[in-house]
Amino acid sequence: MAQHTPDTSANPLLDFSGLPRFGDIRPEHVTPALDTLLANAQAAVDRALDPQTPATWADVVDATERATEPLSRAWSIVGHLNAVADTPELRATYGENLPRVTEFWSSVGQNLALFEKYKAIAASPAFGALSSERKKILDNALRDFRLSGAELPDDKKPRFMALQERQAALAKAFSDHVLDATNAYAYIVKTEAELAGLPADVVEAAHQAAQRAGIEGWKFTLHFPSYFPVMQYATHRPMREAMYRAYVTRASELGTRYGDGKAEWDNTALVAELLKLRREEAQMLGYENFAEVSLVPKMADSPAQVIAFLEDLAHRARPYAEQDWQELREFAANELGLAKLEPWDVAFAGERLREKRYAFSENEVKQYFPEPAVLGGLFKVAEALFRVRIRRDEAPVWHPDVRFFRVEDQDGSLVAQFYLDLYAREGKRGGAWMDDARGRHRRAEGEMQTPVAYLTCNFSAPVGGKPACFTHDEVITLFHEFGHGLHHMLTRVDELGVSGINGVEWDAVELPSQFMENFCWEWDVLSDMSSHVDTHAKLPRALFDKMIAAKNFQSGLGTMRQIVFSMFDMRLHIDFDTEGAQSANDLAREINERYHVIEQASFSRWPNTFSHIFAGGYAAGYYSYKWAEVLSADAYAAFEDAAQTTQGSVLDARTGERYRREILEVGGSRPAMESFKAFRGRAPTIDALLRHNGMAGTPAQSPRQQQ
Repeated sequence: MAQHTPDTSANPLLDFSGLPRFGDIRPEHVTPALDTLLANAQAAVDRALDPQTPATWADVVDATERATEPLSRAWSIVGHLNAVADTPELRATYGENLPRVTEFWSSVGQNLALFEKYKAIAASPAFGALSSERKKILDNALRDFRLSGAELPDDKKPRFMALQERQAALAKAFSDHVLDATNAYAYIVKTEAELAGLPADVVEAAHQAAQRAGIEGWKFTLHFPSYFPVMQYATHRPMREAMYRAYVTRASELGTRYGDGKAEWDNTALVAELLKLRREEAQMLGYENFAEVSLVPKMADSPAQVIAFLEDLAHRARPYAEQDWQELREFAANELGLAKLEPWDVAFAGERLREKRYAFSENEVKQYFPEPAVLGGLFKVAEALFRVRIRRDEAPVWHPDVRFFRVEDQDGSLVAQFYLDLYAREGKRGGAWMDDARGRHRRAEGEMQTPVAYLTCNFSAPVGGKPACFTHDEVITLFHEFGHGLHHMLTRVDELGVSGINGVEWDAVELPSQFMENFCWEWDVLSDMSSHVDTHAKLPRALFDKMIAAKNFQSGLGTMRQIVFSMFDMRLHIDFDTEGAQSANDLAREINERYHVIEQASFSRWPNTFSHIFAGGYAAGYYSYKWAEVLSADAYAAFEDAAQTTQGSVLDARTGERYRREILEVGGSRPAMESFKAFRGRAPTIDALLRHNGMAGTPAQSPRQQQ
């Protein structure tokens, strides 16, 4: 098959000479670009399969990677735009091409002849001379060939490929339904009385949203920056109830409906089909359930080990959760007149209790964290710890709000670059994430390709001529995503397959992100990155002390909530019967009743928007967040120890240098446990996590109860 020479002038998706040309990319470019890139990638695979092609690293692995990397990069651009700049035209072309891309990668993974070439390389005398990074890539590839069905009989492979294509289509539909259901709902406020309790910037944003929609009053939506302040602060209880009901029934049979009464964007059937297909995939590969398949490339050894970890954490956290819940109910009844605490009252009562107990509100804290100060503080932490410099840079972007930065070494040489897209808007998927725009690797001609990352959040945009202000939780989210970005950007591995986050076990990939969250609780860091939006005053030490006192406020409830999500995910993929009478939502209620102390609303359909496991790669892996918390808390304890030893700051450059060298720079070139032990000198323990969450003793002894 002949190589297609890309016409980069006519099609920006075929131009890999630099950064993506976001200003030029249009939906009509997608299909022609993929025609060329898929043809080139297939030609490279065919050459590798030719009996005349030697089974060597250069002729098979490297040659195939060089031809398929442009395909991955172009499709990554399209997928990114689909997530942050959704239009009907882009969604349509993405949906049309998704099966083509999925089919190609499935065919590569199932190709027994290519698998045999890789095995021949691994068994050859030359294998011993390969670098450790290349050996790891080969090991990973052999594992992935098996998981992709390469060893299946030929008559089984078409069905296995069909499973992959259908699952990809269902995941896309699931994500589209969540976005559409979120966009479709609006709560319109006509009288100022209904706005009581809401922060001024939230009210102003709602007023601007109403103006853009051409309606009078204030428009509130289910996008988190609009929705959650209503749950926290609105004293108008019917408004909280209406928005809560809309939020937890999105993309379900109880959600927005057509004129004929049928539910619109209902994900119920999609969930059932996805689970059925995943089980079939697992059984075709010789596994009992999909959880076993999911754990093959992860740190955890078995589903039973994950369940035991979650059960142990639930046992430790439950007494704290019970105490949290008892305190909240008593406060709501005695202080707020809420004899029965309904689900739409929990966040509101929690915020009121926090204000009473610790004499501050999240909105008060928010005023001290305008965006310029927060970004400056975040970059200063990274620069102090990892001896880099972060500077503004220029590049084409997909929206005027997006900014671009470069990361440099101390000598000014380029290390990496990243896009920063902070604000929520219609057409943008909810949540926060880091994604790989391109990875680091050394090209065949010797030139180094530096990594580029997308950092995406959904915070409130600036209103009223002032900069955007972030809640402390949003500051933590920003640090979290930047931690992912550092993992991707600071790698020193030259082999694409294991550079940055590539090849890192999924249940360890959250370590660098959750590690960075810890700095958001340090006085030196917060003080330095604070500047009141009106007065420019620094965060008062008295207010910080209150924040620290409240740090583990309701941490028991928060932990149980995460355990419910994680246990639900594992049970779905271990023993859930898609043909049985119990639905996924029934299982969610059962899990909640067993582990949580707060009763779930009868109408709640939260699994229908659980994008992490149905559209985001976390299937039978959501426990990773709690497991990575163990790793990250223990890693951060090394910085705490260094500060205590030197009587200095946790921004200890020597410890930071070691962390960068042993965790960030090595990427996926060695097992994550080896990297952790190389940094910490031992295996991880749960002690630091329990201490950080105020759950080191019994509830009565916990520091968080001594206020």
